[in-house]
Amino acid sequence: MREKTPKVVVTFETTTDAIVFESESKADPEALPGRIIPVPSEISAGCGLSWCADEQYRETLLGSIESKGLAFEGVYSVCMY
Repeated sequence: MREKTPKVVVTFETTTDAIVFESESKADPEALPGRIIPVPSEISAGCGLSWCADEQYRETLLGSIESKGLAFEGVYSVCMY
């Protein structure tokens, strides 16, 4: 049976912000590890899309968000499959 593991989840106010974030991740996957997922039920967010990465990448992800000036709504820790 799979176990839940800690993930860092970034939420967005608009779908456009999520798409820009995904485009930036394709251009620089080491700076923005992870993928787009539906917002987990534990979180309430604007557009329904979020970015999910392993918790170990939290600092890398947050540093890249800041340096690239990417728009986001919130950053959460969630245990997920």
